[in-house]
Amino acid sequence: MTSAVSTSPRMLAEWNPEDPDTWQSSLAWRTLWTTTFSLMLGFMVWFMVSALAPMLTGAEIITQSQAYWLAAMPGLAGGSLRLLWMFLPPILGTRRMVIWSTVALMFPMLGWAWILTLPEPPFAGMMVLAFLTGIGGGVFSGYMPSTSYFFPKRKQGVALALQAGIGNFGVSVVQLVTPILVTFAVFGGSVTYMRREVEVTVWMQTAPAVIIPLLVIALILAAIVLKSVPIKANFRQQIDIFGNKHTWFMTLLYILTFGIFSGLAGQFGNVLKDLFDVVPTVAWLGGTTIAFLGALIGSVSRVVWGPLCDRFGGGVWTLFAAFGIAASTIPVILALRDDVSGEKDLVNMGLFLLGMFFIFFFSGIGNASTFKQMPMIFPARQAGGVIGWTAAIAAFGPFLFGVAFEQFSKSSVFTFVMVYALGCAALTWYCYARPKAEAKG
Repeated sequence: MTSAVSTSPRMLAEWNPEDPDTWQSSLAWRTLWTTTFSLMLGFMVWFMVSALAPMLTGAEIITQSQAYWLAAMPGLAGGSLRLLWMFLPPILGTRRMVIWSTVALMFPMLGWAWILTLPEPPFAGMMVLAFLTGIGGGVFSGYMPSTSYFFPKRKQGVALALQAGIGNFGVSVVQLVTPILVTFAVFGGSVTYMRREVEVTVWMQTAPAVIIPLLVIALILAAIVLKSVPIKANFRQQIDIFGNKHTWFMTLLYILTFGIFSGLAGQFGNVLKDLFDVVPTVAWLGGTTIAFLGALIGSVSRVVWGPLCDRFGGGVWTLFAAFGIAASTIPVILALRDDVSGEKDLVNMGLFLLGMFFIFFFSGIGNASTFKQMPMIFPARQAGGVIGWTAAIAAFGPFLFGVAFEQFSKSSVFTFVMVYALGCAALTWYCYARPKAEAKG
């Protein structure tokens, strides 16, 4: 058995997390918390536009249609860039990958902090910067496989659920704090517009500016704390995952869970603004709308279900999540059936929000369970690649939902979600959850 031996402050000579006598749990957990902090900031960068888009619409800087496209671009970029980041862990190693990723996250925030100071920000420029925020989504496909290298299989359900779940908190955090941060003048000019018949003044550039020093802290921590494990593979060696049918099956399942989570989280604020003249707010949070609650619920359920997935296996919980998502679309579809004229406030808000919040809840469970399944189904190096690949494809969620909500009725979109969830439930039962399933995880 190999042991954890370090001959360099940056690279471990040997590493075998499956050997309980030599596994350095303290190093693994330090790596987890350091990379998770950077990942949470990455999600804040990725979903910053989803928090800004409703404000830009309210200030009449962009139209509602442009808001859907603006919030869709980070999803398009996040999915595309994950296809790059999924190959980086065994090429660069954890330390170099996280350091350079954190540096890359600074560029879109600097760009947004600048463009929002302009009297008339050009929409084309904002679209480019929205695409660049996708770097925050791309890093996920590097961080998660890298973390899986540090933990034994028996603990990967908890470790990956913690990292992904806390990382996902970045979505709700940025949607929660952005409306608060923009009320503070740090630099540049302000924008004044009417919100709920009240004149408000905001400095939208403050929100991205605040994230920049946090990224500097993450960069320093990565340089001090992180090491890399001796798992190496070039591009050609890593693509062997595509010859395994379970790579494709798990991709379909993660599209159901994280694709829905990221897609609805990225567009939830726009959907609420589109459906209702008055969106509920949280008064003690400075009037922040409830759009952040969806991502918060999904993130919490992902963290909580990690230990349960380790105990009972991932397959049974993926099946549970798929049926739960399908059932949760029913109140949403029922609420939307009155939205036939295109006028606002015809939708039953209570029924709509009930279904939406349950969709987020079950998607979080599915996110935890699928990430438990993959390390159990595949060997260590392949599991990392499959985690990166599935995460890449599912990250197109905000883009796909943005296009779907722009092109089709919302009720038809959620009807498709229900049918897709039921199909994934059947796939999960046959391949992973039934008594004689070939790949229980």
